Amino acid sequence: MEDGFVTVARVEDVPSGTIRSVKAGEVEIALAHCNGGFYAVQPHCLHLQGPLGHGRLDGCVLTCPWHGWQYDVRMGQNEFDLAIQLRTYDVQVEDGEVRVRVAADSK
Repeated sequence: MEDGFVTVARVEDVPSGTIRSVKAGEVEIALAHCNGGFYAVQPHCLHLQGPLGHGRLDGCVLTCPWHGWQYDVRMGQNEFDLAIQLRTYDVQVEDGEVRVRVAADSK
């Protein structure tokens, strides 16, 4: 798409308090629904590449299923060391569709 946003899910596909692994074109993303919004982060933990889309969401804190590293999905920040940060993607919801920007200029 011209604006770089790609539809990755319908709102009802990702209930509040959950995280899912989705694809935006060729890009794998972990999509979280918390605090009334949708947030998208890179798919693998910065520790040992655990699958974040299969992690646990507590509020907006995502816990990696492999070794328990935690990140705030709203900003991508690691809960233990704020200098460690996941890549985040812009998200918009329009007409019941969750769309993620996968353009090169994403955060």
